[in-house]
Amino acid sequence: MDTNPTEGFDAALTLTDPLDHLPANKRRELARVLEIIFAEVEQFRATKQSARRANSQILKVILYGSYARGGWVEDRLSGYRSDYDLLIVVNSESFAQEQELWLSLDERLLQEQIAHRIETPVIPIVHSLHDVNDQLSRGRPFFVDIARDGKVLYEEEGHPLAQPKAMTKEEARAEAQRNFEQWYPDVDRLLAGVDLYRGLNGLNLAAFNLHQATERLYHCLLLTITLYSPKSHRIKILRSNAEDVDNRLIEAWPRDNRIARRRFELLSRAYVDARYSANYDIGADDLAWLVERVRILKVRVEESCLEVLPDKA
Repeated sequence: MDTNPTEGFDAALTLTDPLDHLPANKRRELARVLEIIFAEVEQFRATKQSARRANSQILKVILYGSYARGGWVEDRLSGYRSDYDLLIVVNSESFAQEQELWLSLDERLLQEQIAHRIETPVIPIVHSLHDVNDQLSRGRPFFVDIARDGKVLYEEEGHPLAQPKAMTKEEARAEAQRNFEQWYPDVDRLLAGVDLYRGLNGLNLAAFNLHQATERLYHCLLLTITLYSPKSHRIKILRSNAEDVDNRLIEAWPRDNRIARRRFELLSRAYVDARYSANYDIGADDLAWLVERVRILKVRVEESCLEVLPDKA
């Protein structure tokens, strides 16, 4: 990037029109998040020699979801708090797929939260401008909502979003039906696998299958209701997006105690560690609790999906 990435941050975050609904401490946090995003990108580019990576560029950072709309939640009693949902728009699909960079960014943001330099969790998703504009031209509700309600925190001039196309109700319902029928039926098969492996004392394999059931439930809900789900196996990201769509799903995961949070983290890690790490260890009690919570999630997801699929009711 030719310009200093910190230039314009203060101006963007002190504009009264887009962010006057946020308290000053939230605007400061978002400024810090932007600094981290650009610092991670610059560090990544500095260590890569190819011209393609050197020319990789962030074009926009857009705040969407509850903090953009003004309906965020910070419930000290339950432990639930809304995330900062950020769409990072980049100039190429290859840059959007640089998993090493974006996983490093996720880890950095998590460490900032653990150190209490950022109090609000941050959930970034990354798409190329071409992909975003393609989604808008097809009328995908998720991207249309961002184009309509999102708050631009940073942008490079000369890279406008496409004019959203209206999707007909018939088109949306047909696509939602296909998505539900693709993603939901396998959940019961995966949960049956969980029970099988638990009976064989294969707790790690049970945890992996439970992760897959959870991931599938979130993809099912998001694809059925918004016709979009991040291409991610990280259930923390999927959970944040799904709960923003339907806050009834919050019930599935208590946040008010350390044990509950640790157990969710065990499930999150199961996608990789339950298969490949000798240090992954999940107890029978932890697994039983997680199975109970995923079954609650399944009920809530089915209820939510059926509300937009009248033929299934």
